[in-house]
Amino acid sequence: PEPAPGSPPLSCPRVHPAGATAPLKRTLSRCRAGESRTRVPVPYERPSMQRMGPTARLLPLLAGLLALSHGQPGDEGPANRSHPQAAGSGDGSPSLRIAPANTDFALRLYHLVVSEAPGANIFFSPLSISVAYAMLSLGANPQSRGQIFKGLGFNLTELAEADIHGGFQHLLRTLALPSHGLETHVGSALFLSRDLEFLPTFLNATAAFYEPRLLHTNFRNPARATQLINDHVQKDTRGKIASLVSELPADTLMVLVNYIYFKALWEKPFASTLTTPHHFHVDENTTVQVPMMQQDGQHHWFLHDRYLPCSVLRMDYQGDARALFVLPDQGKTRQVEEVLTPEMITRWNNLLQHRYLYKKLELYFPKFSISSSYMLHQMLPRLGFTHLFSRQAGLSGITKELSLQVSRSFHKATLDVDEAGTEAAAATSSSSRFLSAWRNRNVLWFNRPFFVVIFSPSTQSILFLGKVVNPTKS
Repeated sequence: PEPAPGSPPLSCPRVHPAGATAPLKRTLSRCRAGESRTRVPVPYERPSMQRMGPTARLLPLLAGLLALSHGQPGDEGPANRSHPQAAGSGDGSPSLRIAPANTDFALRLYHLVVSEAPGANIFFSPLSISVAYAMLSLGANPQSRGQIFKGLGFNLTELAEADIHGGFQHLLRTLALPSHGLETHVGSALFLSRDLEFLPTFLNATAAFYEPRLLHTNFRNPARATQLINDHVQKDTRGKIASLVSELPADTLMVLVNYIYFKALWEKPFASTLTTPHHFHVDENTTVQVPMMQQDGQHHWFLHDRYLPCSVLRMDYQGDARALFVLPDQGKTRQVEEVLTPEMITRWNNLLQHRYLYKKLELYFPKFSISSSYMLHQMLPRLGFTHLFSRQAGLSGITKELSLQVSRSFHKATLDVDEAGTEAAAATSSSSRFLSAWRNRNVLWFNRPFFVVIFSPSTQSILFLGKVVNPTKS
């Protein structure tokens, strides 16, 4: 058998108190005080401003994306093998200190999505959403800022704000490291109205931690502004997110975009010549036909859980990326879904480091492409983000002319899985039986709904999370 490789487990303990490093504290305090030496070159040409309402709205559209627009008075919103690592990516590194909160937020949001669409495909990037709202907190007042961090899973009595922003900064830089067979790109962009002057403190702080691109935009031409944003996102996601924005309100002032592009090659790819049509059992009454990829004779880490009715497969990508695929036994999807927690994911990931679970496996896995879109402004208030979607938004640190609030927020993600690997920003047939690991010569058929977790082992961060119910539905 091949040697069992060794990498750090996906951790989700509580965040331990830790002081921010002095440079990060100074950067954040200087940005807030307007003293940062890093000046953002934003050549404002201020035309005479028309009279604007007292409140402006923030329209987050995440692939992610956030947009600011005028509000109306009275509006209320409810491998185991070693991978290249960044310097300081070991225990206690900035990105590891924010990992528990990021994992907690990812699973809380997942269960909220499931409660609203229990029978649908689910796929989203919790990292994209967390980065966008953490960046937005730099323009919020103390009360709203605290609410944002609490909603994202952070406890400010245990982890300072500078440590949180520094953790995201380190995480983004680590993910951007070049790696053979793996491309991960998380980016941000600020589309700024030419009619507004934004506070240097906000622009300096976002530049220091998140390095967004700054683009002046004529929002008085909504169609052209929409095209500009969509073209930018489509280019940076390699065409995977083609139309993030359908239209922008005419009173939009700023759009904050965050997006993630992930393309990885399997460490052990499938042979395309073995892919054949097979049945996928959506539920007891629905069967669809999918291209089923096959591997016979490869070694993988997999287990059949002793305490839960499911099998778990670990699939490594080339570079610093890994996927866990959780396959519930027939009719047990809901039972397994109820115990999807940070602790359970950590347990599976830790177990799948053991050499005795690295065995020869006959594997059948669907080739598919799915995409999902979510209206976060309807969901996030249930996770504690309430002020942002009302006139109490408290985003006075962005511009002094107007008080801003969130109006709408959207997130869109796609997942493609094929013989070579995964890309994300998903004739003759023969029926298949329901088989699980440790049964029938270690055969594992992914021919019914399953869960997917894609994460970075070195940063212990979940990049994508989802459930594939029907691989033929996008």
